Amino acid sequence: MTGPTRSSISRGLAVVLCGVAAAAAAAAIPAAANAAQEADDPPWRWSEERVFEAVNRVRAGRDLNPDSWPDGGRVAVLLSFDVDNETVWLRNGDTNVGGLSQGEYGSRVALGRVVDLLDEYGIAASFFGPALSFSLAPHQIGMIQASGRHEIGVHGWIHERNATLPREEEERLLRMAVERMTELMGERPVGYRAPSWNFSDATLDLLLEMDFLYDSSLMADDRPYEINANGEPTGLVELPVDWILDDAPLFNPLGDRYANPREVLEVYKDEFDVAYEEGTMFLLTMHPHYIGHRSRIVILRELIEHMRSKPGVWFGTHRDAVEWIRAQAHMP
Repeated sequence: MTGPTRSSISRGLAVVLCGVAAAAAAAAIPAAANAAQEADDPPWRWSEERVFEAVNRVRAGRDLNPDSWPDGGRVAVLLSFDVDNETVWLRNGDTNVGGLSQGEYGSRVALGRVVDLLDEYGIAASFFGPALSFSLAPHQIGMIQASGRHEIGVHGWIHERNATLPREEEERLLRMAVERMTELMGERPVGYRAPSWNFSDATLDLLLEMDFLYDSSLMADDRPYEINANGEPTGLVELPVDWILDDAPLFNPLGDRYANPREVLEVYKDEFDVAYEEGTMFLLTMHPHYIGHRSRIVILRELIEHMRSKPGVWFGTHRDAVEWIRAQAHMP
């Protein structure tokens, strides 16, 4: 058996570098957006007033974790699925057939596996998706709605990087997304998850103007909290996320951060166990085109079995949780 050729090594290295570059680009969006400004106005020269102003634009307000969850639950388990499918590629203008076919796997095979597993255990979950993802495969709406347990929320129009857009463009796409999702669902969605888990300077204002009930994009806590704007409470509930509890970075075999799914399962179990001890919330973000593969859906089953083995575990949608939170906190 001969060793790898120079060309095969080069191709392999190119794949790795592309993955690293893509990850770096995604992580560095805020830095890239401000690079030109920093060249002439570096942040180490900013006044403290300016630093405080930047940090306080959108910040965590009061803790909204209730004393208990519905049905006397000790911990809330909020499983969520971002139905991105082809938009992962389309948002970058990438129309390569191989990539789009990987996205299509999400609607053709993986979503069905996810929904069937949830139905098997009678578990409610929340699904967020770009409007175009559902437009390309409208049957997904019926699959999700069939049980009457699940919720569908807004996740942008084409998984755009909203934090890089001017306000008018971000607003146009968000309104288009809400309109299309309302048309497909038969009701207006009330939950929002930013396509890249980030806010622009305008995002919070847009969510308030459009009367969203909650957001699930930010990372300031493990518990639900009220979002403050410039130090003032907004009335908008945040159900925080985190990259630790997202399958996308670690389940992509072409990425530089790939991990064995069973090792990731141990992280998820540990996160849940501590949430259980604290009496708080366990929110997991997954993507059907990742978690819905055969070698990954088995770890979701094992995680569900682990969580169900403990008493006082409440499974609900994000909307169910927020309505309970608002009631317990006497929010209008």
